[in-house]
Amino acid sequence: MRIRAPAKVNLSLRIVGKRKDGYHLLDTVMIPVDLYDEVQISRSKSKKAALGDLKVTCNHPLVPSGTANLAYQAASLLLTRKGILDPVHIHIRKGIPVGGGLGGGSSDAAATLKGLDRLFGFGLKRREILSLAASLGADVPFFIDARPARARGIGELLRRLPFFPRLWMVILYPGFPVPTRWVYRHFRFGKLTKAIENTSIQISLRDSEGLKRLLVNDLEKVAMRRYPRIAFLKQRLIQEGAVGALMSGSGSSVFGVFPSRQIARGAFHRLRKEGVEAYLVRSLS
Repeated sequence: MRIRAPAKVNLSLRIVGKRKDGYHLLDTVMIPVDLYDEVQISRSKSKKAALGDLKVTCNHPLVPSGTANLAYQAASLLLTRKGILDPVHIHIRKGIPVGGGLGGGSSDAAATLKGLDRLFGFGLKRREILSLAASLGADVPFFIDARPARARGIGELLRRLPFFPRLWMVILYPGFPVPTRWVYRHFRFGKLTKAIENTSIQISLRDSEGLKRLLVNDLEKVAMRRYPRIAFLKQRLIQEGAVGALMSGSGSSVFGVFPSRQIARGAFHRLRKEGVEAYLVRSLS
């Protein structure tokens, strides 16, 4: 069984507080885009495979196997809960840059839950699969549906954004990951960013100036101080005609929102000629 696991970008990411356990409280707008990992799940046919044997592999050297992999954790959680001892092999083919703030690991975990549900015919109810997803990480529930949403809390409180317009974007990956924990650890609370107004999201998407106001990421300055390449790539997107540009999540990728597919495509080709790792994508709804 093969399942495509989409990436996401954060059109807005605001830090609005911090819990006693150290987790930061967010108000963020996340949208899935048509950049994918592929998750392949199969029951192992190897004669050497033992009952309860779970194997996770990946074609990218920076992605861990075993218990350090979020897809492994997702599979182990679900199979243990359902009492399944069949040997299972999961292979991940990366199309989403690693450590780029695009949610690849979380998306792979969500795809693993959905894939195992279909493969074994568990018939998981929505509430059950969302609960499992939330126990794995704050971004994983978003990828169960993979539709535009506003997320609050630590990212697990989701509200869908209906009638979301198609956006054409170019994503640039600087060639290195940024550790999520490092970024949050070095974020310093000053004057907290205001939460996103309920009415501002749809209004912002209707005009370029409104979109620019929506494109806020409180973690950008933290990452850019240590990695100036991120700021450089963001500026290049603006120079190439993006209405606005932003770092996604905790970095390291940046994306630009363009007025049309044609303009985005032109920017994409020019940036690739400069040797930048670039992806031409559109939002999914």
